[in-house]
Amino acid sequence: MYTNIFREIVDILHHDYAGYIDKKGWDNPLEFERIISHLEAKDELNASRFLDIVQDYLIDFQDPHLIFKLIKSDSEKEYDNGFRVRRFQEKLYVTTITTENRINLGDAILSLDNIPVLELVQKHQRELMETKAEREDWRKIIAKYNIAEVIDSHGNITQLELKKYEKASYISNHSMTKIDNNTMLMTLTDFFEPDSIEKLVKENKDVLEKTPNLIIDVRINYGGSTLSYKDLEKYIFPVGETKIDSSTYQMKFNCTARNADLMIQSAEQQLETIESEEYRKGLSQWLDSTWKEHRGKGFVSFDEESSDNDFIVEGLEHPKNIILLADNFCGSTGDIFVYSCKQSPKVTVVGRPTMGINDYSNLVEKRWNDLFELMYPTSRLDSLDHRKPDHEQGIKPHIYIPWTPEHLEKDIDMETAMKLLQEAITK
Repeated sequence: MYTNIFREIVDILHHDYAGYIDKKGWDNPLEFERIISHLEAKDELNASRFLDIVQDYLIDFQDPHLIFKLIKSDSEKEYDNGFRVRRFQEKLYVTTITTENRINLGDAILSLDNIPVLELVQKHQRELMETKAEREDWRKIIAKYNIAEVIDSHGNITQLELKKYEKASYISNHSMTKIDNNTMLMTLTDFFEPDSIEKLVKENKDVLEKTPNLIIDVRINYGGSTLSYKDLEKYIFPVGETKIDSSTYQMKFNCTARNADLMIQSAEQQLETIESEEYRKGLSQWLDSTWKEHRGKGFVSFDEESSDNDFIVEGLEHPKNIILLADNFCGSTGDIFVYSCKQSPKVTVVGRPTMGINDYSNLVEKRWNDLFELMYPTSRLDSLDHRKPDHEQGIKPHIYIPWTPEHLEKDIDMETAMKLLQEAITK
């Protein structure tokens, strides 16, 4: 079973994955297949071990949008170390705790299995796929080790035996809270589906149309669909018509038969659950004029199918001043949202560059035996044909605030946002 699944994964990566034309020869599937076949023949391969091998294989493509995971069930669960870290210089600072109660926010890891952090950076450069400390993702790397040397805020050093916990379920946050009489805070952790955001905007319609200042926090945003935030756009742009420049995101879709079938299947499942009529209409039209029409034709541009009116936003007067908080945990559709918002004169983006993972995007899902799931991109940005080799990832903020451990003591981004809004009011 495992060998056959791996061979199909390789076939997808060599023909259906949108990055295959740029990354020919990057991978070495025969080496990984040899390992899988050997372990399977000896009956020493289980789902967890196979998962690790395939995830290691996918790293060769250097694309965060390539995801292979277990389909969570009663028999197969996802595990992690129960916390997240962020590197600053030679330490990994604990920034989030989910289930690990033996450490505290602000504690720092000095080494893993007696290997200092800076040595770990060099050792795991392939997995980190980053050159800036604040953008590194250490979750899978920490999971490879047993003992963490931890220093607390008082300078006490302990040896922590790392444990694996059942991964906490993700809880979406689409909310509005009042900061003061002039300012509201909107938090959007994803754009997975439109109904929740549409409801949020409708319930706060009167507030949004009267409040001078709005802060939108997408520092953590796991993407989704651009159709999900359509109801919000009119508040982000000024009175009158604004044409959103979409040239950065011109792309072609790899319309293989497999990709088309998977995309159509996924979209039709969405149509059965989504209530938003505007979203349903947009999704249906997109399917009919793109994937269904071009099935089996290879790389095709869908831009010609859209009219210029698709990128015109009719804005409103309020909110007058908008601060958008961004970070590298904002990616995919979150990248596009920040890119679009930057084109509004009402918006100032504060924080750090977004994840910047849309070189290859518009993911589809392929499943095997209700056990494994591969998510892979079907579209490729045209800009890759003329981009400079030193191109920096992510949408850059107007005001860049480097991440430091001080962020664990106070919300520096939010303080900066409030200061900017106060200056705007007094002008």
